[in-house]
Amino acid sequence: MTVSRILAKKGRDVITTQPHRTLGEVARLLSEKGIGALIITGPGDEVLGIVSERDIVRAVARQGATALDDAVSRHMTAKVVTASENATVNSMMEQMTAGRFRHVPIVEGGRLVGLISIGDVVKSRLEEFEAEQQALKDYIATA
Repeated sequence: MTVSRILAKKGRDVITTQPHRTLGEVARLLSEKGIGALIITGPGDEVLGIVSERDIVRAVARQGATALDDAVSRHMTAKVVTASENATVNSMMEQMTAGRFRHVPIVEGGRLVGLISIGDVVKSRLEEFEAEQQALKDYIATA
């Protein structure tokens, strides 16, 4: 299965913000939307960075509450691992596990077109296993 199939099921909407927004604004947005990461974009939907709950916790642990007044660009991960829609679910799982991150922006032609989380990957793999199991049961029942 490829990332494009996951995006077809879950949708392509991605919550983004700009690099000048404060960490406090980003924290509120994450909480309001019930999400774990935001993509920081520039003009033309180019990915400039990603900020996650972990990044906010680290910033506050280092600087205290004053970190919440900083621009998100000071605390975002600027070297973002991205993938294309043609990436396989297995390759996504390997990348996320090896890099110890939970969100991967999906980029085509330099533009953000979706976001995949570790939850999306796990859900996809479970659906594959269930389909395989059902196919085996059906095969055995007709054999």
